[in-house]
Amino acid sequence: MARGPAALSDAELLAIFLRTGTRGKTAVDLARDLLTHYGSLRALLQAQRAEFCAAHGLGDAKYVQLQAVLEMARRHLWENIQHEDTLLNPADTRRYLSARLRDYGHEVFACLYLDNRHRVLHFEELFRGTIDGASVHPREVVKRALHHNAAAVILAHNHPSGVAEPSRADEVLTQRLKDALALVDIRVLDHVVVGDTGTVSFAERGLL
Repeated sequence: MARGPAALSDAELLAIFLRTGTRGKTAVDLARDLLTHYGSLRALLQAQRAEFCAAHGLGDAKYVQLQAVLEMARRHLWENIQHEDTLLNPADTRRYLSARLRDYGHEVFACLYLDNRHRVLHFEELFRGTIDGASVHPREVVKRALHHNAAAVILAHNHPSGVAEPSRADEVLTQRLKDALALVDIRVLDHVVVGDTGTVSFAERGLL
C-alpha cells in the first residue's frame, strides 16, 4: 500500500494473486517455484489450461480467475482507446493491439475501424494463418470496413517469430489494402506489426 504495485517483484505480485501457499510453503515460495518452473511470468500466464491446472497449488478455480484478470486488462486497454483520437494517443493503441495479438502462436491479421474523427468504432480479427503467414483478402477488408461505416482504419498483425520488423510482403500487402480502401474513401492511418517485445508502425517508418 505504501510503495505501490510497481515496487513488487514478479513473485510477490503472483503471491497476491495466489493468496495462499501449500503445506510447508508460503504464497511467495509457491510463486517463486512456479516462476522457476515456467521460466517467466509471461510463460505462466500463457500456459494452456491442462498444464496450468496440473501445477501444484493451482487448479481450475485459479485458471478461471487468471483468465478473468487477463480479460479485465484487455478491456481496460480497450476503454482507454475508445472515443479518443487514436492519432493523439498512439501509445495506448499499440498497447491494446499488442495485448490482443502478441501471444498468438499463429499469425492473425486484424483491423481497428475508426470514424471521421479517428475515434475507435470496433476491433476485429479478420484472418488467421500459420506460424509464418496469413492470407489477407483486400475485398473482405473493404467489405468489413464498409459494414462498420469506417472512415479510416488501422491495420495490425502479429509475427509469431517475435520479431516485429515488417517484411517486404507486409509492405506490398499494405499498399494493396491502401489502394483498395481508397476506392471507397477509407484511409489507412497505420499498419502496426506486433512482435514479442514491441511493435513497429508503418506510419512512423514512412511506409504509408
